[in-house]
Amino acid sequence: MEIAKGVYWVGVVDWGLRHFHGHELSTHRGSTYNAYLIIDEKIVLVDTVWNPFQDQLLRNISAVIDPSKIDLVVANHSESDHSGSLPAVMRRIPNATVVVSKRGEESVEGHYHQAWNFKSVKTGDRISIGENELVFIEAPMLHWPDSMFTYLAGRNILMPNDAFGQHYATSFRFNDQVHREELYEEAIKYYANILTPFSALVLKKIDEVLALGLPVDMIAPSHGVIWRRDPLQIVTKYREWASQVPEKSAVVAYDTMWEGTRRMAEAVGNGMAAEGIPCKIFHMAVSDRNDVITEIFKSRAVVIGSPTLNQGLLPTIAPILEDIRGLRFQNKIGAAFGTYGWSGESVKLIEEHLTRCKIPVVCPGVRAKWQPKPADLENCEKMGREIAAAVKST
Repeated sequence: MEIAKGVYWVGVVDWGLRHFHGHELSTHRGSTYNAYLIIDEKIVLVDTVWNPFQDQLLRNISAVIDPSKIDLVVANHSESDHSGSLPAVMRRIPNATVVVSKRGEESVEGHYHQAWNFKSVKTGDRISIGENELVFIEAPMLHWPDSMFTYLAGRNILMPNDAFGQHYATSFRFNDQVHREELYEEAIKYYANILTPFSALVLKKIDEVLALGLPVDMIAPSHGVIWRRDPLQIVTKYREWASQVPEKSAVVAYDTMWEGTRRMAEAVGNGMAAEGIPCKIFHMAVSDRNDVITEIFKSRAVVIGSPTLNQGLLPTIAPILEDIRGLRFQNKIGAAFGTYGWSGESVKLIEEHLTRCKIPVVCPGVRAKWQPKPADLENCEKMGREIAAAVKST
């Protein structure tokens, strides 16, 4: 499919994908693996696709040009969903040059153990391919150390690999052809679950790219749709998300054994709602963790509840706590609650974890022995009101 004069999308739509990074990330709407073929005096392939789809990639290239005519392969990032078909491609073009960042040379070779003809580039380096020119921009930790962007001067197309992407399988390739609400749901989920820890670098890189003064008519990421109508709208959104200014809302995430902690969670939510603060409540044993993380990313308050089990937490609570730690959320407040029968450590453990994550605990946790009594539920509602007041004050 020609997306601009002499520039072709040769990627793959993966409608059936439901988990990514192994089983670490949910992808309810599938994904795409975008690769781009540039026809000029030199023939350039920018990124490949996940290796289960390597034959389809080669068929897509062959529909435009004989793959053996490719002169350059740009590997913006070595993760397997982008570079997995490199061995299949390079078997067809063993003398072609593989263009990588300085860190990319190490990581691509580390994945495939092949002595290809590597050319490493840094920010500002250019390669003339005839009528057009490739310009390279290093983007370390967006989201791997080897990541870089490729800009096609002459066509004003930015190909930023993982940045500005979405796990979103569609029948169409462009942002103005798809459901806008769905598109942004997937874009913010992608940012929240993958790029949040690198928000300071995102802001710095956006400023750096804009300072180059390169005209951008199209942003063509490696997942999801291509931004052609008002392409910089997603850059504006990234700047907003990277600033991590939360909505005045809250998330309550809990698990329960015999419904006591569930009743406490609902009481906390009722207290916040009574003060006008919207709250979403998630039972973590049956909720999608990545969807919950997206809601936490958007919200000011995160409240965690668990019974005590074996002097600790229910195992379903551990993953969401680990995500909160790893994603290094900013501008959050927190609290904890839970039931117990014997030792009752869960609330203290949650509060200690939130503190380690630099999320201030804004009110004392509520513990209920056995099933919560009316007074315990009243205390939960009071806690919800106190959290709501803290949300309103910021």
